[in-house]
Amino acid sequence: MAHEIHHMAYVGAEPWHGLGNRLTPHQPIDVWQHAAGMDWQIEASPVRFFNGSATLHSFPEQLVLHRSDSHAPLAVVSSRFQVVQPREILEFYRDLTEVSGFALETAGVLKGGRKFWALAKTGQSALLKGNDRVNGYLLLATACDGTLATTAQFTSVRVVCGNTLHIALGDNDGAVKVSHRTAFDADAVKRQLGIAVSSWDGFLIRMKALAERKVTDSQAEAFVNRVLGASGVVPSTDKALKALLEAYRAGQGADLSSAKGTAWGLVNAVTGYVDHGKRARSVDHRLDSAWFGPGAQLKQAAWNEAVKLVA
Repeated sequence: MAHEIHHMAYVGAEPWHGLGNRLTPHQPIDVWQHAAGMDWQIEASPVRFFNGSATLHSFPEQLVLHRSDSHAPLAVVSSRFQVVQPREILEFYRDLTEVSGFALETAGVLKGGRKFWALAKTGQSALLKGNDRVNGYLLLATACDGTLATTAQFTSVRVVCGNTLHIALGDNDGAVKVSHRTAFDADAVKRQLGIAVSSWDGFLIRMKALAERKVTDSQAEAFVNRVLGASGVVPSTDKALKALLEAYRAGQGADLSSAKGTAWGLVNAVTGYVDHGKRARSVDHRLDSAWFGPGAQLKQAAWNEAVKLVA
């Protein structure tokens, strides 16, 4: 899907997925919409078919969703499906960027328009030992093909390597998900999220604890084996084990005192492997997996296992 690589925009340093149109900071929503390839709407038409004759029949209970610009089909859904438009994803951040100190950093389209997202820096940041900085973000994403509910998710990005990790705390996964069976209400989602420091503060406590938790080589190998087994998305092979242990020992940022020989280093070995190392059919497939698919599951398994080490 190389033709999709221009359907992203970003501010600042080139993002880890290495794609997109670069913007200067503090651009209005209209500029983001165009640069991110989100300046179109999802339209709906009834399913129509020929029944073996020249007569065209309609099946209004099912709709074909298609792009307003190219008319390319996106999905077939129930007439009860609640569409979220690309513009709505960007508009979600309008008051957050104008009043609450958030700053849009990336936005874009995947899979020809079936999935789209925007990511904004929250202004929250942490500095672990060894000058290892981690910044807080809020990701909002949706899909019109039924593969993803509209999801608002707190996310962290490790500056030294760009590794991403969803913020999860116990039973609260840091996310609000709105099914496409109900209308998307941006204000209600913000109220549920709280746009508060509680998730970040809890995440920071655990990051610092993981950076202090020393692990031996045998414990590191056992950790990787548990993660591979728990996630179920990457075969637990010698090749996968070696790749993750190599990322732990020599991956980008592995030599920082926060990560070298620590549980935090183990978490970042997995996030680095997913974001940068694991083979993917294309860069947009890598991003899709890392944020929404099997890669995200592997990261979550790593976080869950790491937290057990400091419980």
